[in-house]
Amino acid sequence: MKARIRSLVSFVACLGLSSFLIGAVFAQNDPQVGVWKLNVAKSKYSPGPAPKSATTKIEAAGMGTRVIVDQLRPDGTTLHWEFTANYDGKDSPVTGKNPDAEVVARTRINASTIQTVSKKGGKVTTTQTSAVSSDGKTRTVTTTGVNGTGQTVSNVAVYDRQ
Repeated sequence: MKARIRSLVSFVACLGLSSFLIGAVFAQNDPQVGVWKLNVAKSKYSPGPAPKSATTKIEAAGMGTRVIVDQLRPDGTTLHWEFTANYDGKDSPVTGKNPDAEVVARTRINASTIQTVSKKGGKVTTTQTSAVSSDGKTRTVTTTGVNGTGQTVSNVAVYDRQ
């Protein structure tokens, strides 16, 4: 009986470790990972105006990613926020100054596409779909919903890999 229990415990431990390692390897090969610079000329913001510039750094982190965003707004002010989230659809806190989100929930749609749902005050504000091109050089982020000030949002932001 004790041998069976030890065997079962060992099996469960190996299964857990295997899942973690597979997730870690997948995160390392995640096409979203990298440094991305906003291509303002190719992007469309409604309502506008678009940021003067923006950089998003995405790092592998466990079973998901750490996302760091820096923006230069049209009025010259800067915004910085970040979060670490798994691709499990569960809420993760946003730190810094994001006018549209206090938490985000991320889900992997396919190998190159991620969906991020932003929430503020417990309510969904925006939904983003982030897709990396087949050559890995471009990331297109489509955002729909309502921003933190109540305006309807329909943005297509194009980022170039740095």
